[in-house]
Amino acid sequence: MEKRKKILIVGNSAKEFALVKKFKNYDCDIFVAPGNHAIKEIAECVDIREDNVQELLEFVLENAIDLTIATSETAVKNDISGLFQANSQLIFAPTAQSSTFAISRSVGKKFLYKLRIPTPRFAIFDKLQMAVDYLKNASMPQVIRTDETSMSADRLVCTTFVNSKTFVEDLFCRDEKKVVLEDYVYGHEFTFYIVTDGYSALPIATVANYKFMENGDAGILTSGIGAYTPDYKVSKDVEVNIMQNVVARVLDSLQKKETPYLGILGIDCVLTDDNQYVVLDFKPFLSDHDAEAVLNLIDENLLTLFEACAVGSFADDYEKIEVSDNSSVSCVISARSEGKIINGLDLVESDISHFGNENILDEINSECLKFEDDNEAVKNKYLEYETVKGKSLVVTKTAKTLSRARKFLYEDVELINFDGKKYRTDICEQVENF
Repeated sequence: MEKRKKILIVGNSAKEFALVKKFKNYDCDIFVAPGNHAIKEIAECVDIREDNVQELLEFVLENAIDLTIATSETAVKNDISGLFQANSQLIFAPTAQSSTFAISRSVGKKFLYKLRIPTPRFAIFDKLQMAVDYLKNASMPQVIRTDETSMSADRLVCTTFVNSKTFVEDLFCRDEKKVVLEDYVYGHEFTFYIVTDGYSALPIATVANYKFMENGDAGILTSGIGAYTPDYKVSKDVEVNIMQNVVARVLDSLQKKETPYLGILGIDCVLTDDNQYVVLDFKPFLSDHDAEAVLNLIDENLLTLFEACAVGSFADDYEKIEVSDNSSVSCVISARSEGKIINGLDLVESDISHFGNENILDEINSECLKFEDDNEAVKNKYLEYETVKGKSLVVTKTAKTLSRARKFLYEDVELINFDGKKYRTDICEQVENF
């Protein structure tokens, strides 16, 4: 009898929870470092920080772990993959060097420009006055971003010089080392996800993104306020074009540098009215907002798939990634203040996730616990669920069609109530025929 495999997942947020749920379907033992309180309900958590890659290696060696999956950006930046590969340990994650373009916006933008991949006009500054001088003559609107992609909430679409100058000043006052200024491109935002061993690549999903707080793409630009997959607005021709003219160029360039990218890669794009696309930036692995929806639609055994990438048999073993013909829609529910009692969660059939803070999304399905910065689950003294300020819940529904998923999603959203509840009502609204 074949022994059960041991899997280590490195991270502590929503995408790790979604991955654990997926891996529970396979014949394996799952460890998560550091994990969170919700993950403790379904897997064994290991008290090792994501940035302590040496201790993570020691745990893997001592416990005979068969495969490590590092979904944490912190672990990737600390080169967990390079360390593990140097010690002959199987890992599904890019090295720090190979993933720089996906973690740093400034590096990613230069990378796009060098490869002649269409991207909005941009400028990178490490000095305040130079940025302000540029903005004086820049076309508006301008998108102002921090350098690190993990800080996706620190960005703003500015329509005037005064607003853009104020925001740039604020970023430098907060000790930002670099800011990226970019011409705003009107169109439909989506993310194109692929899986790769660094040499071959296959598409996984297209996800439509809603990043503005208000209906009709008005209000504040956020890291994500809703999504749906598959994205019916992205044609097969566009997908093929991205694979040939973006993915292939990226992988080829990294191979030539002897820094092949291993893992899942997200390509953030805007589809313009003339059915052309521009690439905004990249993301390592799946975003917290997309993870459950995307992973739920993948019909492949992810353990086998990730192992194939790690050992180098991916190109021989896979000609395509099998994906369900179902659809998923998600909606983020925000709260104006923390500590408001949430009612109706027991009536909801959709997948429900809770936000701890802007950068940590702890997904726990129907359990719906709340997480603080220390990743410990808390309820009030009456064992009632409470909001956190800002993004508090994300609700995801999967169905045969987008229109049915949307219908059932908003029915469930209406059942959830608390003081100061806010959400977009127009997510995936034009899907009557899909």
